[in-house]
Amino acid sequence: MNSGTLYLIPAPLGEGDIAWMIPAAVRQCITGLGHYVVEHPKTARQFLKQIGCILPLQQISMQVLNEHTQPKELLGLLTPLLAGNDVGLLSEAGCPAVADPGAGLVRLAHQNNLRVVPLVGPSSILLALMASGLNGQRFVFHGYLPVEKNQRVKTIVGLERDSIARDQTQIFIETPYRNQKLLESLVFACHDDTALCVACNLTLASEYISTRTVKEWKNTLPDLNNKPAIFLLQG
Repeated sequence: MNSGTLYLIPAPLGEGDIAWMIPAAVRQCITGLGHYVVEHPKTARQFLKQIGCILPLQQISMQVLNEHTQPKELLGLLTPLLAGNDVGLLSEAGCPAVADPGAGLVRLAHQNNLRVVPLVGPSSILLALMASGLNGQRFVFHGYLPVEKNQRVKTIVGLERDSIARDQTQIFIETPYRNQKLLESLVFACHDDTALCVACNLTLASEYISTRTVKEWKNTLPDLNNKPAIFLLQG
């Protein structure tokens, strides 16, 4: 029996017109899938309704993969693929396996010689980099910075130092309710002439993207509380 294909399906970054964020060809490709691996079944079903899924939702198999999934459980998630079924890996927002627990499953799919197909859709990291005006030739994504204040400041100082030494854009994120504290730490720790981009609510009607020097940010800080944001700096 031929094995199935693992489709990596980007999800919208927030509420909005699905046609603006997910290309029609991608929606057409996945509307007939009967097997999914998802972070949260409830939001996954909402997404499937938006794209015009042609199967009744109660007939669709959904297995859960999140931050609590153990490595030993991943092989079981590949069972439908090994049985010849195509499977969609759906992130909660943005691209699967990028700042997302799906990477381990994708790696295991390769180890089992399964076909992996990434589909086109919104990546907050790349969208922010595109719009920042910072170095798009050399950049590093660090995920989340430390939560503890002193360690966070120490990490920021190190990122700025590396950026200067390597002419490199540093990219990172934070949990929305801690965004404001991270922004405050950035303007406290970085040099006045360091460029800092804040990209918030990407692809949404309330999208906000601005690149300024740290000195300029000190005059007016935007309210980022509980808003998804990406931060980029270049010293």
